[in-house]
Formats: sequence, C-alpha cells, structure tokens
Amino acid sequence: MSQTETLNDVNTDASRSMRAKVGSFLQQQGALVMLVVVCILGFIRYEAFLTPENLLNVLRQNSMLGLVALGMTFVILTGGIDLSVGALLAVAGVIAANLAERGLVIALVAAVAATTFLGLINGLVIAKARIQPFIVTLAMMIAARGLALAATGEQSVRITGANEGFNWLGRGLIGDFLPVPIAILIVAFAVGWLVLNHTRFGRNVFAVGDNDEAARLMGLNVNRVTIAVYAISGALAGLAGVILASRLGTGQPVAGVGWELDAIAAVVIGGTLLTGGQGSVLSTLVGVLLLGVIFNLFNLEGQISPWWQLVLRGVILLFVVVVQNRLTKLK
Repeated sequence: MSQTETLNDVNTDASRSMRAKVGSFLQQQGALVMLVVVCILGFIRYEAFLTPENLLNVLRQNSMLGLVALGMTFVILTGGIDLSVGALLAVAGVIAANLAERGLVIALVAAVAATTFLGLINGLVIAKARIQPFIVTLAMMIAARGLALAATGEQSVRITGANEGFNWLGRGLIGDFLPVPIAILIVAFAVGWLVLNHTRFGRNVFAVGDNDEAARLMGLNVNRVTIAVYAISGALAGLAGVILASRLGTGQPVAGVGWELDAIAAVVIGGTLLTGGQGSVLSTLVGVLLLGVIFNLFNLEGQISPWWQLVLRGVILLFVVVVQNRLTKLK
C-alpha cells in the first residue's frame, strides 16, 4: 500500500470518528443546545420572557407533565411504551377530589396507590403474557378513562371542604417564592437520577432496554424490572393527577387527554431512544423544558392558534425522531 493510500485511510478513519463523536454529542446534548438557543431568541424578541414570573409560570405549568415524562423515561429505557398515563392521571384526580375533605395524606396515598396498582397490572400483563406494551397500555388507557367517566357520570368532581394541606399541594409556595409543584418536580427528578445512575435497579433498566434476552442470560429478572417500571410510571402519573386536581380545584375525568403523547415527545426530544437502553432523566427534563418554552413563546406571540400549535408539535417530534435516527447511524 502506498503512503498516499495510507494517509487517505487515516484521514477517512479520523473523519468517521469525528462524525461519530459529533453525532453522539448532538444526540445526548442536542436538546440542551436547542433550549439555550430558543431561550436566547425568546429574550431577544419578548421583554417578558425572562422575567421571574414568566419563567416560574412555565415551570409550574409543565411540572405535572414533567412527572409523567419521568415515569415514561423509565418505561422507554426498557424498550417499552405507556399510553395509559393520561387516563391514570385522570383517575388519580377523581379519587383525590372525592377524598380531599379527608386531608392531603389520605387523598394522595389513595390516588397514587390506585394508579400504581393499575400500572402494576400493565407490567404484569406485558411481562407474563408477553403482549406488546403498545396493546396492553392502549387497553388500559381506554379502560381507565372509561372508569373515570363512569365513576363521575361524565362530570367534574368539585373539591369542597378540602383542608389547607390539599390546596397547598397544587397552589402553595415554599419560602414565599418556590411553587410546591416545582419543588416536587425537582425532588422527583433528583431521585430518578439517583435510581438510574447509582443503583442496581437502574443498571438493570438499561440492560433490559439494551437487550432483554442478553439480560436474561446474565441472570437478571427481566420480568421484575418490567413490572417495576410500569408501576413507577403509574405512580408518577397518579402524583401528577393529584397535583393537577389540587391546582384546578376539581377532579376532571377528561384530564390528561393527550398527555401520554406529550410525555413521549419530551422523552424523545431529550435524546432517549425509543428502542431503549440509552437516555437519562436529566435529558427528559430538558425535553420537558424545551417543549414548555417553545409553547410559551407561541403564547407570547399571540398569533398562533392552539390547532396550529398541535401541528407544530407533531412536526417537531417527527423532526427529532428523524434526526435521532440519522445520528444513530453515524455511530
């Protein structure tokens, strides 16, 4: 082989290595880069964008979606999907609204326990019956939504006689500045990060998503991991539902419609692969914030109808999935 051919091979290998590194960086940190860019554009165009009031409003409004997306992250990391989270959120809100007058603890525990149980059913059917998560969670979405509508007679449950603790959960402040839903979101993501990155269970989640058959051969209890992540998803959806009911003052059986899609969008935009095995809870948080900021800018603009916002949301999600697919091939 001549010296020229050797140099060409070296340059080609170096170019491939550089493209792989760039692709990996963009896949993992692309959402963060985009978030910074969007915030800069918002600061330039709108005076009110970077005010503490507006930023806290963005965080408060998206805190409940953030909890749902956190649970979705655990599921997607195993290579699964959970379409039932929006309906479970509604179930939790209805239960909490009916029990609000008995105090925060009873309402919260009952609602979250119910949705955790329903999430557990999702996991059991997926793990034991070996049915695709899409089908199982779609069936749960329909059943849970029907349950919420039947239990309320298709009417919102007005919260009356709730104590201050229950109202504080959705509308209270910590230190006269930090809204309680935002504080809960921060704690939940901190715990989620610790679980995924510093526990055996977290390592097992990644292993199952990377290759479940290989994980079984390594001696991992794949069924137990699968059941656990769907239970976690149900619990977090339930927590979000209780916060939403407290914030609105009603338990709405139609609450959470489409939230499963928003949660999936946030997870995917953050860089977590739909095939599982790669991603993080922090990237999901960035995805939630990016979506929240984008639609906050739409509202500040005031000229984009909600229907066109839905169209743009779909376009953004499709664009991100296509880009992710391209970046994965560069590795």
